[in-house]
Order: sequence, then structure tokens, then C-alpha cells
Amino acid sequence: MTHTVRTTHGELPLEEITLQLAGREWSILHAGAIISRKQEDDFLRGQVEQHLPYGSVLWPSALALAHELAERDLTGKRVLELGAGTGLPGAVAAARGAHVVQTDRQSLALHLAKRNAERNGIALEQRAADWTAWTDESTYDLIIGADILYARELHPHLRAIFAQGREVMLGDPYRAPALELLDAMEKDGWRVTLAKYTLNDRAVGVFQLLADDGVDVAAQRDRVAG
Repeated sequence: MTHTVRTTHGELPLEEITLQLAGREWSILHAGAIISRKQEDDFLRGQVEQHLPYGSVLWPSALALAHELAERDLTGKRVLELGAGTGLPGAVAAARGAHVVQTDRQSLALHLAKRNAERNGIALEQRAADWTAWTDESTYDLIIGADILYARELHPHLRAIFAQGREVMLGDPYRAPALELLDAMEKDGWRVTLAKYTLNDRAVGVFQLLADDGVDVAAQRDRVAG
């Protein structure tokens, strides 16, 4: 079945994928699945027939992160999702018992994430949010994001947000800027562990970051934000 969503640039055709996660079947709408390395290279170089908004695409990092979250009991946890995109990881976290605040800067991505949550019977909170003008001062048990570390200029803003949680889980296909940020956080006292996934020919990592008891997260946030 073909679905469409209206945007300021016209109608965006959507595809549907079904997944088995957290003991149930999921139906996720997306503008295109970017799984293989060639698909990603073609997309990033603009070599696709239609220019698809980044946030409307289903990325391998989101799939890997969703699989990792599906194995966890998140009952009663407050979870913040950054760069929600199609909304799959956040929806899975909500299905595992979390209160999820799902954020994205793109209105199209939030609309798509909302549709995906509703079609799967998931209730969560959504907010439009810009990492460079962050106003949420809440603390979270877990902060999650898929493929959000690609831009070095955004790292200081992301680190300030990460400091609002004691645990961070990030899906990433080992991009160089991402590894640089993760290395810097480890040097600042965060414990970093890795779960490895492979989707077709695309290697993806899900990185778990924990703030040790000796790490002054609030001080880190002030230093990075300043």
C-alpha cells in the first residue's frame, strides 16, 4: 500500500516496512530505507531520483538502536529522543514502558514520527526542538539518538544536552565525527561500551555512555555550553 504525506514541497510518497521488535510486529512509514553503503552514498551525494528529507528516511542506525532498546525494561524511565526522524527508536522505548519525549527540528519528521506512533498504538510526547537553541532543562534517565553525530559544529550543543542524563545510547555507522565525540566524552569520564550490528553490508554501532559516579555532569554541561 502506498501512503503520502503533504509537505511544503508537495506530496511525499511513503513506503511501509514491518518489523518484529519487543515481542510484537511494527508497521513503520518512511520515505526510503537507506540500508546499504551504496544507498547511503547515493543519498548523501544527491544521486537519488527524488531529494528526500533526511529525517523522513529510515536509517540503519535507527534500526540498530531500536533492536537494542527492544531488549531493555524501561518501565517508569524518562527517555529523551533527539532527532526522532521516523520515530522508531522512541516508539520502541515507549513500548518497553518508558515515558518518551520525542524531539526533532523538522516539522515533517515530527509529523511522520507521530503517524508511526499512532499506527502502532504508542503514546508519547513530542516537541519541536533545535539543539542550538535548547530550552529544556529537564533531567532524563536515558537520552537516545540515531545518526545524530555527523556535524562537528553541533557537538558542543549535543554534549550540553547529554549532560541532562546519566545514560546515553547512540546508534551510528562509525562516522569519523561521531568517533571523535565519543572519544572526547570517554576522556572526560564517561564509560563507553559498544554493541555491534550489521545490516546488509552496513556496519553500525550502538554506543552506550554512562556517567561514572565521579563525573560532575552538571559541571560538564556548564563548561560545554559556555
